[in-house]
Amino acid sequence: MTSGTITRVNFDQTRHKLLTEQQMRDTEQRAMASGHVTGLSMMETAGCGVVDALLQSHPQFGETGNSAAVLCGPGNNGGDGYVIARCLHQLGWKVTVFHYGNPDRLPTDAAENARLWAQLDSTHPLSDLTAADVSGQDVVIDALFGTGLTRSLGTEIVTKLDMVAQHATTIIAVDMPSGVSADSGKMLKNVQAETPPAATGPQLSWPSVNHIITFQRMKPGHLFWVDAMSQQTGADKTAPILSIVDLGIEDFEPSSGRKPDEADPDHPINTGGIPAGLNKPNLAHKYQHGHAVVCAGGSGHGGAGRLAARAALRVGAGAVTLTCPSAALMENAAQLNAIMLTPIATVAELETLLTDTRKNSLCLGPGMGRGQNTRSLVCAALKSQRPIVLDADALTSFEEDPSSLFARLHENAVLTPHSGEFARLFPDLVRVEEAAGTDTNGSGLSGIEKARQAAKMADCCILLKGAVTIIAAPDGRTELSAALGQRQVPWLATAGAGDVLAGFITGLMARGFDPFEAARAGTWLHVECARMFGPGLIAEDLPDMLPRVLQQIEAETQ
Repeated sequence: MTSGTITRVNFDQTRHKLLTEQQMRDTEQRAMASGHVTGLSMMETAGCGVVDALLQSHPQFGETGNSAAVLCGPGNNGGDGYVIARCLHQLGWKVTVFHYGNPDRLPTDAAENARLWAQLDSTHPLSDLTAADVSGQDVVIDALFGTGLTRSLGTEIVTKLDMVAQHATTIIAVDMPSGVSADSGKMLKNVQAETPPAATGPQLSWPSVNHIITFQRMKPGHLFWVDAMSQQTGADKTAPILSIVDLGIEDFEPSSGRKPDEADPDHPINTGGIPAGLNKPNLAHKYQHGHAVVCAGGSGHGGAGRLAARAALRVGAGAVTLTCPSAALMENAAQLNAIMLTPIATVAELETLLTDTRKNSLCLGPGMGRGQNTRSLVCAALKSQRPIVLDADALTSFEEDPSSLFARLHENAVLTPHSGEFARLFPDLVRVEEAAGTDTNGSGLSGIEKARQAAKMADCCILLKGAVTIIAAPDGRTELSAALGQRQVPWLATAGAGDVLAGFITGLMARGFDPFEAARAGTWLHVECARMFGPGLIAEDLPDMLPRVLQQIEAETQ
């Protein structure tokens, strides 16, 4: 029994490259076309790798004396299942295989592995699977459908998966839990189904799937599905184990070196890790680290702006100026020391301030208030072509006419909407995205594609906030920052946390980070500060945790 290297991920802070369903298929096709591997050899590596990952992560199971039910589907995921069954049988497990569909119509490689299994034992139709068959097994392995599923599941499978979820002790999902989109993480439902089970979809809900074992790379759907399940059942639930089996085809993955003007958005997706260049070099003057400007609201509404300004200063901007109407100066002065203050209420006053070329990054939106004055200040700030973060009120002020904002945006801008603000700015994209995973053919946009198209439409970087934050650049680069599993920080859901994130990004752009890198680094730091503080966090704590996070980074990188 041979398999590739097994990596246990657990959704932690380690940086990973992700592949979409199409990218994974293309990678496999390129590897086979080159003669590097065959479909049969990849299937063998994949199936044996699942067994290796199972034994590594579940020490309660020995190599002998255990039992498993393996559910095999009608495609190559089912072929993996037959390999798994054979490997477990060779180790002395008692294995029962249930097949779905006509075994005579399996793809070539899957059919060969079904034939090899038939030499060892018989298979049973999935329709024969009972609750006793499930509850009597140490492990149930879901190899019905993997990453390629684009249609809703039939009533029979839905019913059987419901039963598995209710009666199995340990469920291992091969590649993806059956019925979950590899790109969006959504359940593929048939909204036109006549029977209630098909209308609701399979109930492989948290924490029914104990272990997901995927191949070559994590898929975006793994992150989005875990996020969705945790929201449904509570943040105190334990995320399933995620293991990755290396198929040895890394050289055939899409290249991250594609130039921005090249067609085909084939850029790999990454989950964030420690960003480079966060600690300052020696012997640098403060203005070599930039001067950030944060525009705050009026009297009684300056807290959001102050949070953003402190965050920009803490993350390393050499200087920070907070602007506000004259009536709010005393309020802000009473709470700020290292941050400079300038009274600004009009476009002319902001334009005068920006004649100082040392002021090289801007943040508008937090606490500014919605309306015409905010729109005018945003337009003036964009006209300066400086790196700029637009958040909160700077976005919602354009909800009646998003095109007037898009017409002024430039490549040095970062928009940081949450899902509601995004929906108001990009209503057409949201309508299409909501169709993903809800119809019979799986059409519609995934969340990633939605963010990518928004970045192209706005011609700037989009940071769509959430437990799985999506950062997309107009050239197709995409980053997912996941606060899941070991990085789960439910206490980050607190007033003002988004203002701090805007400030981190603004400060990093003042220091010279490009918008995409500033957005991904700021998001990673945001979560790390919350993790380091722990429960009881309020937004004011986040900037004050940053020195400890940066010290830890320095220690780890020396």
